[in-house]
Amino acid sequence: MIVVTGATGNVGRELVRILATAGARVTATSRNISDAEVPDGVRQMRADLTDAESLRPVFDGADALFLHDGGAGAHLLRPRDVLDAAKASGIGRVVLLSSLGVVTRPESPSHGGVMRAVEDAVRESGLDWTILRPGSFHTNAYAWVEPVRAHRTAPAPFGDVGLPTVDPADIAEVAAVALREDGHVGAVYELTGPAPTTPRQRAAAIGEALGEPVRFVEQTREEAREQMLAFMPEPVVETSLAILGAPTPAEQRVSADVERVLGRAPRGFAEWARRNAAAYR
Repeated sequence: MIVVTGATGNVGRELVRILATAGARVTATSRNISDAEVPDGVRQMRADLTDAESLRPVFDGADALFLHDGGAGAHLLRPRDVLDAAKASGIGRVVLLSSLGVVTRPESPSHGGVMRAVEDAVRESGLDWTILRPGSFHTNAYAWVEPVRAHRTAPAPFGDVGLPTVDPADIAEVAAVALREDGHVGAVYELTGPAPTTPRQRAAAIGEALGEPVRFVEQTREEAREQMLAFMPEPVVETSLAILGAPTPAEQRVSADVERVLGRAPRGFAEWARRNAAAYR
């Protein structure tokens, strides 16, 4: 059995679907998961990554674990407790969804710092491990759902700065391979899309998917900062804006790891936009 934590997120939800379709036995877990959020035949159990005891019944009978905290690394400030509980339950393999920020923003507590501690715990756990380090997600464009629906506009700062955002479905496929197949123990994969795209280009791609123009609206850094502070802590906002506005060469680099694992090129943003156009109608 494979346990998928963060099972209601962009990556976890898709991973559960892929594994279930392949015939794997899956337990999907998050803090507030329900039967309606998992495919037929998948066991769902609520658990909290800050409470290792709550995970013991989730881990019972499992042999592999996809470890992800839903995007808030603070949930894993004691990752060794989670990994010890997994090992005690008989789990032998763990695939960690980490972040490219571990290497590109190691000084940032909100990005590289927290996940570096989790990576270290995974490496020292005694389990067979694989680490996935994605950059920015295609799904960050869901922030545009409301303005695109209401006004056919897409506001963002740094309109002509490109990043090779990655499709969460590709991350999920790589995770499924690492969880079920040999040859990935001890590997660290950096996961990106096929090419850098700018916010302006991503807005145009959504318009093409909808069949009508979406106008890109350039925000100032301060306008974007004020908007982001409404739902993100200030340290996260500051680091996010630094990545968006002045990415390092490593943050703009396209990785071959998706193709190396899956045998095909990663999906680009335009393909993601076509697949998810209904969200913007």
